[in-house]
Amino acid sequence: MVLSKQDILEKINQGSLKFEPKVDKFQLQPNGIDLRLGWSFYNPKEWIINDKGRMGLNVDYTEPGSKDSMDLIKLQQGQYFELLPKEFVVASTLEKVSLIDDSLMAMLHARSSLIRRGLLIFSGTIDSHYKGYMALPIVNNTNTQIIRLYPGERVCQLVFHVLSSPISEQDAQKHGIKDAKYQESAPYSLAAKSDAQEEIELIKQGKLEELKEQFKV
Repeated sequence: MVLSKQDILEKINQGSLKFEPKVDKFQLQPNGIDLRLGWSFYNPKEWIINDKGRMGLNVDYTEPGSKDSMDLIKLQQGQYFELLPKEFVVASTLEKVSLIDDSLMAMLHARSSLIRRGLLIFSGTIDSHYKGYMALPIVNNTNTQIIRLYPGERVCQLVFHVLSSPISEQDAQKHGIKDAKYQESAPYSLAAKSDAQEEIELIKQGKLEELKEQFKV
C-alpha cells in the first residue's frame, strides 16, 4: 500500500516519520514528499598523482584506497553546481530522513521536471528504520548542454510503502550478514562503501559456488 498525503501527514504528526529540516508546503505531494538538493557534491576523480607520476584512476571498490576516488565539494549559500554534458555526480539531499515506523519503507524517484531538463536521477530503496541523508546519483544526459543545479531545489520524491508485516529495528539493520553500511549517513559521508570482505574475497577468486554453499540461507 502506498501512503497518501493525508497518511504521510499523520505519520509526521505522530513522530513515526521525521524530516530535518522539516518539510514545507511545496514539498508535500498527493502520494509522496519531494526532497530538496543539499550542499554536498561528490565529483569522480579522473586521475591521481603518485610516486609513478600522473595516472588515470581505475576504481576498484574491493581494493584499499578506493574511497579516495571522489572529490567532496561543499557549496556555500548563493553558489550553484554546473553539471557538464554526460558528467556524473553524487549529491546529498538537504533533508535527513528518519523512518521510525516499523512497517514503513520508501522508494526514491526523480521528479519529472528534472528529467525534462535532461537530468537522470537513479531511483533507490529506503529501508525501514533508515535514518540519514539520501545519496542522489545524478547524470547530465545531454550531449551539449551544461545544466545548473541549485541547492534547495526539489529534485526527487519519496513514495512511502507499508510492509506486509512489521520489521524490528535490529532486523532492519542487517543487510545480508553485515550491519547496514549507510545508516546515519551525513552529507559528508555518502561516498560508496565496500561490501563484506568475506563476500568480496570469494567473488574475486571466482568461487561463486563456494560462496552460495558457505552462506546459504
